[in-house]
Amino acid sequence: MTRRCVPALAAIAAAGALVSCGSSRPRPTTSTSPPPVPATTTTVTQPPQANAVLPWPTYGADNARLRAVAAPGLRPPFRRLWTFHGRHLLEFPPVVGYGGVFEEAFDGRLYALDPASGRVRWRYVSHRCGWSSPALAGHLLFATFIGNAECHASRGGGELVAFSPDTGRVRWRRAIGPSESSPLVAGGTVYVGDQDGYVYAFAARTGHLRWRFATGAPIKASASLAYGRIFLGNYAGEMLALSARTGRLLWRNGGHGNFYSTAAANAGRVYAGSLDGRVYAFSARSGDVLWSFGTGSYVYASPAVWHGLVLVGSYDHDFYALEGGTGSLRWTFRAGAPISGAASVVDGLVYFSSFGRRTYALAAASGRLRKEWPDGEYSPAVAGNGRLYLVGLGRIYALRPSR
Repeated sequence: MTRRCVPALAAIAAAGALVSCGSSRPRPTTSTSPPPVPATTTTVTQPPQANAVLPWPTYGADNARLRAVAAPGLRPPFRRLWTFHGRHLLEFPPVVGYGGVFEEAFDGRLYALDPASGRVRWRYVSHRCGWSSPALAGHLLFATFIGNAECHASRGGGELVAFSPDTGRVRWRRAIGPSESSPLVAGGTVYVGDQDGYVYAFAARTGHLRWRFATGAPIKASASLAYGRIFLGNYAGEMLALSARTGRLLWRNGGHGNFYSTAAANAGRVYAGSLDGRVYAFSARSGDVLWSFGTGSYVYASPAVWHGLVLVGSYDHDFYALEGGTGSLRWTFRAGAPISGAASVVDGLVYFSSFGRRTYALAAASGRLRKEWPDGEYSPAVAGNGRLYLVGLGRIYALRPSR
């Protein structure tokens, strides 16, 4: 499938500065059982506190991909500290930790930024495209790249690379299929998918292959981890659960369009949007569909989960808050343009962007508009170091509360 509404570099360069508008991818077997999965409940999980060492280390903030942190007091009004000009589309948000901010640009450049000034400390040129977020763990930085003509890549296929976050030195690299799957790191293992349909588990320190599983269809989503299980969907409309330790298939449930959306796992459920226009909740234990909610168009976006709500946008121009236990609608917000990127929740405000090149901050509990900015298109916000890093079309803005 072709990329979605990739703007020309000229459009990025022509966009104005950020201004506030008011108050946006061999099957081993084992007899060992995975850790028990809790029965589905209505438990409300509190967002974790952002910490000073690894405040936002991975796509979605944590390995369950809940996209929510507490970060008390990190909310508008903001003042801008600096702006980083990536000069290419920044489709996926950065990660924050180990004293840096790390971002992949559409043209395949990986940047390490100084969080105090936005200055580039080092950069890496992959000669491929950068269609994912990196990940931080074990004092290493992991990133995937994809060979594709849309960024004029001079190299094909895909690659997973481990770097020193301090210097950018390559520690190891592994050739994989074309990948737009953001790495997930847990227990000394890095997990990633590719468009050849494989899920890989590599030793984080050495890059040694621990296992590989063939799903049978392209993977564009990123893996999520909870209850000792890897959850992810593919482009055959299947959601799968694998043992994180061995790669053994635990369940698969198909017939649901195609999954670009990265799943979020919480309270015994796995939530994901599909290109069939629906948001699904699967049982983490069995894979059964617990509920589905129909929107008016594609759901590319990955959901955020906050205080029992599933927060997700659709190509139908609406942003939805759904009850995690039942799928019933709590509130909706009309954005006026398609929504493709994942939302983030920081201190009770949910941030998302639209193809109208607007970014919104809503009260997550009610949907009330709290702030709006004239920039952004995909996934707009991460938090760390007492700052909100807001991602525009080709820029990152470092914002600090004015109070």
